[in-house]
Amino acid sequence: MNPNICRALSTICFQAGMLSIILSIWIWWFLNGEAPEEQAHAERFGIFVGLWAPTLLILSNRFDRYADKARPLPGMALDESTDTES
Repeated sequence: MNPNICRALSTICFQAGMLSIILSIWIWWFLNGEAPEEQAHAERFGIFVGLWAPTLLILSNRFDRYADKARPLPGMALDESTDTES
């Protein structure tokens, strides 16, 4: 896989993980109702959304490591200036 694609996927996963944390807190804080059923639902839903954060952050780390180790595919040179020297 191209290192640039891996870096982009790493960035997307990291941002999605941070969004998951923020969204989890927001759901727990603002969807909390007066009835005990609404409070329980807001708490469970907030936990469910927050559980995605570690997975997304681990994926971000893995894509970043893979981008460090990845080699460009043949024919997909990152530096095009060495192709034609006349």
